[in-house]
Amino acid sequence: MSSNKKTPIVPEKNDRKQRGRVDRSVMFPVAPPKVELPAEYNQWVTDLKKRIHSERLRVVLASNAAMALLYWEIGQSILEKQQAQGWGKKIIDRLSFDLQEQFPEMKGFSPRNLKYMRAFAAAWSNREIVQRSVAQLSWRHNITLLEKLKTQEERLWYAMKAYEFGWSYNILAIQIEVKAHLRLGKAQNNFLTTLPPADSDYAAQVFKDPYLFDFLGTDAPRREKELEQGLIDHVQKFLLELGQGFAFVGRQVHLELGDQDFYADLLFYHLKLRCYIVVELKARAFEPGDNTKLGMYMHAVDKLLCHPNDKPSLGLLLVKEKNRVLVEYALRGTNRPISVAQWETQLTQSLPDNLKGSLPSIEEIEAELSSDFSDVTE
Repeated sequence: MSSNKKTPIVPEKNDRKQRGRVDRSVMFPVAPPKVELPAEYNQWVTDLKKRIHSERLRVVLASNAAMALLYWEIGQSILEKQQAQGWGKKIIDRLSFDLQEQFPEMKGFSPRNLKYMRAFAAAWSNREIVQRSVAQLSWRHNITLLEKLKTQEERLWYAMKAYEFGWSYNILAIQIEVKAHLRLGKAQNNFLTTLPPADSDYAAQVFKDPYLFDFLGTDAPRREKELEQGLIDHVQKFLLELGQGFAFVGRQVHLELGDQDFYADLLFYHLKLRCYIVVELKARAFEPGDNTKLGMYMHAVDKLLCHPNDKPSLGLLLVKEKNRVLVEYALRGTNRPISVAQWETQLTQSLPDNLKGSLPSIEEIEAELSSDFSDVTE
């Protein structure tokens, strides 16, 4: 007769757990609270993080430099073979095949990239310049310099600025398109007499002249409110035009002075200069007294908003037109650091004197086009 009594299952030795005990064979690690750590821990770990970040950056830069120099040497070798020994264009296709077969894990040996290497070596004949400047940038940066610029002088200027301000290759391309080398650091200012020497040079380079507001369209705003609204509507593009380091704080920032209400048009903070930048907008030419009002706003910002560690604020006055002599004399009369620059919706370059008058006017071109169009439609 079979028994219905079940035989108890005895767990193996490794599966036995005492009641009330925690199984520590699988656990999620939990950091102890900071209050339980030594007082010096926070500073110690901060220092370690800085060292790690610095070392990672050094490795990336060293890697970029090593690759750029390798590419330069390959390009130089291709140039020598083609120029000295008359090797034809087919040599690049064959070289690409052989290198990719030998180094399949490396993606930079396509025929197109080998041609860039040759152009890279042709553009920079001096290896020391490559090592000191353009080798600090990524290969995409260097391709942008090769494709968009014709002279070594301009390429070197943009390479140095891209490295100094940390421009991505997309931002580098934008800066080239808007001719930053003709504008950056060109705004009139009184920084040499109002700022410490350590700050005046960098502050002067932050501001450009003119500022290009092409995102507003070709019809220039006629009033400050329209200009201000247009910049706010396109604040991302406006920040790109201002340059690296600008952070938007607010518009029509309320400042109460002597029981009266004032409103600064735009307020920014510059992350590298460590100071506020007060911006006043004018849809007209510069007038004496504009800088005085801006200086008052800057003083108020220093008193009301600045942290003790912030440096005194800078002022940027954007006007539609300016008389350089008038601006120079106006800035001499203030001890506040102010920059005055024009803004434009289209960046135009003046024709050389010998060509002025030799080209048709806009009206003549439009009349000619209208005439041609009517001939076609008849």
